[in-house]
Amino acid sequence: MSKPITAFVPYSGQQVIRRTIEQLQRSALVERVCLLTAGPTLDGCVPIPVTGLTSTQTMDAIAREARTHLCLLVLHETHIDFDRFAFERLHAVAETTVSSIVYSDCIDVRRGVRVPHPTIEYQEGSIRDEFDFGSVLMMNSVMVREAAEEVSHHAFRAAGLYALRLALSRRGRLTRVGEFLYARRAMETPPASRAQFDYVDPRNRDVQVEMEIAVSEHLKTIGAFLKPEVEEVDVTEGSFPFEASVIIPVKNRAKTIADAITSALCQQARFAFNVIVVDNHSSDGTSRIVKEMAQRDERVMHLVPEQEGLEIGGCWNEAVHHPSCGRFAVQLDSDDLYKDATTLQRIVDVFRSERCAMVVGSYQTTDFELREIPPGVIDHREWTPANGRNNVLRVNGFGAPRAFYTPILRRIPFPNVSYGEDYAVGLAISRDYHVGRIYEPIYLCRRWEGNSDANLDIARLNAFNFYKDKLRTLEILARQRKNAMLRADARKSRKKPPSTV
Repeated sequence: MSKPITAFVPYSGQQVIRRTIEQLQRSALVERVCLLTAGPTLDGCVPIPVTGLTSTQTMDAIAREARTHLCLLVLHETHIDFDRFAFERLHAVAETTVSSIVYSDCIDVRRGVRVPHPTIEYQEGSIRDEFDFGSVLMMNSVMVREAAEEVSHHAFRAAGLYALRLALSRRGRLTRVGEFLYARRAMETPPASRAQFDYVDPRNRDVQVEMEIAVSEHLKTIGAFLKPEVEEVDVTEGSFPFEASVIIPVKNRAKTIADAITSALCQQARFAFNVIVVDNHSSDGTSRIVKEMAQRDERVMHLVPEQEGLEIGGCWNEAVHHPSCGRFAVQLDSDDLYKDATTLQRIVDVFRSERCAMVVGSYQTTDFELREIPPGVIDHREWTPANGRNNVLRVNGFGAPRAFYTPILRRIPFPNVSYGEDYAVGLAISRDYHVGRIYEPIYLCRRWEGNSDANLDIARLNAFNFYKDKLRTLEILARQRKNAMLRADARKSRKKPPSTV
């Protein structure tokens, strides 16, 4: 009786991966070990010539050589120590759940120290291309062959594995085993604050184009793809006390709040604007600073919510629904600054010229002293007028600063959270309306030790990623419903008899 697993391992001759291969060769469940290699090989292994792990050509080769019921793909060329019964556990879960992919938690080993590395549950909205599966995937070989055939018309160099994963998600569940089934030598990775912006690095543009093609095809297949048609917005309707309001939610930012308010007050605009500072019951002196600045300049409104315990999204709701909020609500975080005195005018000009419900600018990352730091300018040029609202489901945000047409924003409340609140609203707005973009930096995003996104541990990062995946899941459901209703309306129009006079 043949063994149920074929293993596929990336191999460039590195010594570090050999013990991983030896464990696979010794397993009673592994029929063959296939090396995905550009040249070097090892005794007892089957070499499969490939040019890279993530290409369509490599996925085709895996599908062709996966002759057993299951195939195991090692994603990283690093030393992995499998738990004694890891293969049996993955095999059992794959068999009982009939999953397309099974993955697990793992342990990172850094300088001899073992650090737990949990993964998160996969859901329908887990379509970002950097979803963390750990380093090992157990896949159903029949589904792999079907999925590889479906995406084989693409000659992807970088998005082959991503496209295969999306196709597999359409065939069966992706099941997480919440157990630490292996330890791996930790790989050198850039800081989270830098890694999350890899997709906006112009050096990665070719890769991003491939990823966009793959996700767009997936959304079309599941009925969630949106055509570029959007509803027009008449941004001149209604009466407002100000043309624009700069919204600054703040809690305990005595070190930075005065700079932020000053940056807003220094704007040179051809219209009246105010600054609404939502002081979320600060206790470090922030309240005193805001109150004093409001006394000196009547454009500053010091708003303290009645409700305690609000998150950033809740603070935004307080400001947007206040009678003093202007026609356009414009973001300014309490850590940050507008790049110069023209930012507010430029944003409002885009609202007027493009008749959009939301405008997103570009920003430059700096240290506290305003010296540029990596990743530098974040312009989100992956957004295009034709496909931005589909591609944004693949990436982790819209950019900054964000600005909104207030009447529409009042119909789409922010979730009361402090991470992803803007992403949730942006997804909902982009479903129906045009989003304007400014691709030159108009905002300075200061990174310092007090930032809320500084030094995230794996637990918080997982919680944030799971929440954003949930937002995508909800948005995919909303877009599927929108498209179903459009199709139903189109069928009714075709069946409607011509009117007679």
